[in-house]
Amino acid sequence: MNGTDRQMAALWETVRNKRYAEVIVEVRAAEVDRPFHYEVPPSWAQCVHVGTRVLVPFGPRKLEGYVVGFTSETDKPEKTKPLLEVLDDEPPLTEDLVELASWLSERYLCTKAAAVQALLPSGMRAKATTYLKIKDIEALSAFLPGTPEIELLDLLQNSPKTTKEQMLSSRPEWRPMIRSFVEQGVLEELYGVKQAIQAKMITYLICPLSQEQLQAALEEISPRAKKQKELLAHVYDLGEAAPMKDIFAETGASSATLKPLLEKGWVVKEEREVLRDPYGVQHGERQTKLPLTESQQNAYNEIRSAVDSDAPRTILLQGVTGSGKTEVYLQAIAACVESGKQAVMLVPEIALTPQMVEQFKKRFGDMVAVMHSRLSAGEKFDEWRRIRGGEVEIVVGARSAIFAPFRRIGLMIIDEEHETSYKQDDHPKYLAREVAMYRGRQHGATVVLGSATPALETRWWAHQGQIGRVEMPERVRGQKLPKVRVIDMRLELRERNHSMFSKALKKGIEERLERGEQIILFLNRRGFATFVLCRSCGFVARCPECEIPLTYHKARGYEQLRCHYCGYAERNPEQCPDCRGDHVRHFGTGTQRVEEELGRVFPDAKVIRMDVDTTTGKGAHAELLQRFRQKEAQILLGTQMIAKGLDFPDVTLVGVISAESSLYLPDFRAAERTFQLLTQVAGRAGRHELPGEVVVQSYNPEHYAIQFAKKQEYEAFFQHEIRVRHAMHNPPFRELAAFTSVNEDEDKALAVARRVEERMRRELSGREEVIILGTSPAPLSRLQGKYRFNVVIKYGRFKTVGAEVRTVYQEMAQEAKKLGGYLSIDVNAQMIL
Repeated sequence: MNGTDRQMAALWETVRNKRYAEVIVEVRAAEVDRPFHYEVPPSWAQCVHVGTRVLVPFGPRKLEGYVVGFTSETDKPEKTKPLLEVLDDEPPLTEDLVELASWLSERYLCTKAAAVQALLPSGMRAKATTYLKIKDIEALSAFLPGTPEIELLDLLQNSPKTTKEQMLSSRPEWRPMIRSFVEQGVLEELYGVKQAIQAKMITYLICPLSQEQLQAALEEISPRAKKQKELLAHVYDLGEAAPMKDIFAETGASSATLKPLLEKGWVVKEEREVLRDPYGVQHGERQTKLPLTESQQNAYNEIRSAVDSDAPRTILLQGVTGSGKTEVYLQAIAACVESGKQAVMLVPEIALTPQMVEQFKKRFGDMVAVMHSRLSAGEKFDEWRRIRGGEVEIVVGARSAIFAPFRRIGLMIIDEEHETSYKQDDHPKYLAREVAMYRGRQHGATVVLGSATPALETRWWAHQGQIGRVEMPERVRGQKLPKVRVIDMRLELRERNHSMFSKALKKGIEERLERGEQIILFLNRRGFATFVLCRSCGFVARCPECEIPLTYHKARGYEQLRCHYCGYAERNPEQCPDCRGDHVRHFGTGTQRVEEELGRVFPDAKVIRMDVDTTTGKGAHAELLQRFRQKEAQILLGTQMIAKGLDFPDVTLVGVISAESSLYLPDFRAAERTFQLLTQVAGRAGRHELPGEVVVQSYNPEHYAIQFAKKQEYEAFFQHEIRVRHAMHNPPFRELAAFTSVNEDEDKALAVARRVEERMRRELSGREEVIILGTSPAPLSRLQGKYRFNVVIKYGRFKTVGAEVRTVYQEMAQEAKKLGGYLSIDVNAQMIL
């Protein structure tokens, strides 16, 4: 067999093996949660692969889908339809991502379509549109003027780009007529595909003329058309194509000036794609690596050895705040890239992303792509294409960056790995740490979990020897950890100090302002006051949809009550709506109120407030932090977005306004989260040459989480909390799965939840390792007008109960749907609300 014969044989083998594709269709419904089979036209066999995005017929619709496998002639259903179109030259999903989607669906009990959609930016999604074309104009012309048939003919002739969907939205009564004409062959249906996000195109201009041709053209232009001459000469002098927009700005020309030059071919237009860069290209001088301390070097060596081994490993990098974990990350990633592998770096807060991106860009330049939720859809689309196209080797971003479509992952780092933001709220409700460890097994990669205060599960795995652990116990510049003082606010009240600032905190702020140093104040509550109450009758303003107390917001020109869960807002009442009394008062403290009080007590101090209300705009996080870094303000006031990862050399005082704000949440992790938050925010002080101090104000200073945070003793807190967890059968000794029944009708929501509990008790009876908590109202028992009830299951390993949980969930979800509500499930729940 010669070379040509072998190529033909291989081609026909490909055609035979890819005759029928298994396709996951973009429909999030349990009834169709399976691959569907479609015939692959022989001419497409070489361009359809696992991960390819296709357009398929699905009932009366045409939908987007993803190829997840192939089926032989004997295994296919009797009837199959052919694929309609291949939507990309290169498959958007790699084979390992298709495998990951399958795992996500199994692990977190979501539909396969939801799992696939989680892996891709929203801009990747396409929509099929239908156009109508006249095949038999004589048949339509036979109708009398003024009839619907002639109106349809006129529309198709005068507006051929109008889609069928657009026609029927304005003229729904035409549907039977159009269907009849299509069946008779009078009209033909054609389809097109519209991408949700298109590539960004820029118009460039270039002059193709020689020097002699230019002179002749300039002489030909009328002396009165000075702008045309100037424009032509300018484009020629540029010597290469330049953006038309810039040329117009430089010359004052317009489209009218350009038109005759284009018609004569003296200037040529070119459309070029321009990638949207979310952070621009100016990142200062390239930064070289810094010398490592002994503990940094030990950590680097451990990670480097793991990456070089090509075997999956997970390492806990436990370093105190200011110990230089970021430099270890940077040098480990550099070594990973030098060895021909790719790296992913996750950060927990959008506020941290600009700072981390700047460090990475200075070190690695254009090798870095960025992925997080605050990017525009177009920016996400372009960054994703750069990753998929192999143009970058490093991805920095928030939670979803863990799905970066790399083929050679060597290292994945999750900074501040204990953070709750690494858990996805919507299906699939994945935990980034688990996804990273799964991808690590796929690629033979190393996963580094970095934190000064690791999640108890992570620290327990290290204690048990299931993962590695490296410590960095001292700060990188040899500074001591800041001194922490806990102030008992009950004593302040007894001493008639009714201010929100203790005497110690007020004095500390005054001293720093005098010395020109900076202060960070932390309060994990936004708004002005946490609730509004009538002191005459006890009325509390609540959200009508969620039954949660409304938060009072005060800003220039308005006073408003807002729900932080559904967005409901109403005017601040001047009188009580119930008793019409005038004793309506605001209770509790939010960041707005602290800002106002700072202005009263320290009128000369400049304050920057960072919370959800001040960072809604694109780039707001980076802008506010940059202003503080440039010392445009002495005080940075904010919620948990300022509690971690930030490094300002002149911050010498950190004040915590209310240490127990997270301590009394209805959550078994409340003590852990309080300890972590206090330790992290304390770590913002004294990170450089100047010593730091932390003042923690509390009405419950004796609580062990606050006391251990004061001493910054993670290991002591771990030993105490792990005993509590063991006694209560909570993680890491059990995993939690939470069913939540939701319905506008309270009785129906409760009925479904009780039925779930009954079914789970029957299915899992006799399992000693399983604990089923009875049906109870969710901590947030009513949200957006819907009642919510929880059923929580504790179990050892999910694979021992997964089949039963999946069966009950799928069946009861259908029952909840029939009753007008829905049932959700959160596997490995991190918080139950």
